[in-house]
Amino acid sequence: MPSFSFERISPPARGAPAAATPQKPRGLISQMIERFAERRARRALRADRATRQDEKPAK
Repeated sequence: MPSFSFERISPPARGAPAAATPQKPRGLISQMIERFAERRARRALRADRATRQDEKPAK
């Protein structure tokens, strides 16, 4: 026979979603990183399009 036991606790009931909470403004460094990432992604897309056009056979 066990000398102790754990009580089962049910999870809290889910209520309505929280009201629109104002988000904290993003930091300057986060904004700069996002801009760099966006430009890099655009550049990668342009490079990908250029290589695809080169691969198409000429008629």
